[in-house]
Formats: sequence, C-alpha cells, structure tokens
Amino acid sequence: MTGRIRVVVAKPGLDGHDRGAKVVARALRDAGMEVVYTGLHQTPEQIVATALQEDADAIGLSVLSGAHMTLFRRLVELLTEQHAGDIVVFGGGIIPDADIPELEQIGVAKIFTPGASTQAIVDWVTEHVPAHAA
Repeated sequence: MTGRIRVVVAKPGLDGHDRGAKVVARALRDAGMEVVYTGLHQTPEQIVATALQEDADAIGLSVLSGAHMTLFRRLVELLTEQHAGDIVVFGGGIIPDADIPELEQIGVAKIFTPGASTQAIVDWVTEHVPAHAA
C-alpha cells in the first residue's frame, strides 16, 4: 500500500505572478496529494530546504520571469549536494521550447508550457512520482 505523494510547489525568483502556481497546487491537493506552497520570491536554497524538511517526493517550480535556466539549474545542483537527487523536479511557465532539452539534460523531469491542463499535470505527477510508503 502506498501513501500520498508529497509535492512542494514554489515560485522562485522575483516573479510575482502566482495564480498558476496556486491553481496547480490546488489541483494536486484535490487529487489527494500532500502539497506545500512556499509562496512568492523563494530562493532555490529556501525551496530545497522546504523540500527536505517536508520529506517531499517532488518539487514543482513555476517560472515566468525568464530566469528558468538559472533557477532550475541551481535547484538541481542543491538537491544533488544534499543527496536528495531522488526528489523529482518538474515545472512550468513561460519557458521556450528550445530550452526544454537542456533543462531535461540537467535533471528536470518535465516542463509544462502554457496551455497545459491541470489534469495533465496531475496525471503526470501521479504516473511519474513515487508516493511515500504508508
């Protein structure tokens, strides 16, 4: 028997537009997952600390500022440094298709671009993120 998937949803950097992150957090919660939303203006260090403290299975980043390459790269580096590379990293926002292969190469499991449905996100997380044992 498996437990619930634990997801940290975060808004890194200076971007102040969090409606999408809140909608995704609510959809994941409504699908039965444990969700921690970190709020606006989080650093990668703060996000990783929260994920470790909450024993998260996944981190979902929402990035609309254009700083996605820097923010995702730093987050993945910190997870590796903390021996937490098993935490699945996914995200979405205004991210050019041309940047997605590089993000995947550094360890980001999935990028959702504008227009992705909340059901598609829930389905992907359910399928690709192992839940905690009950």
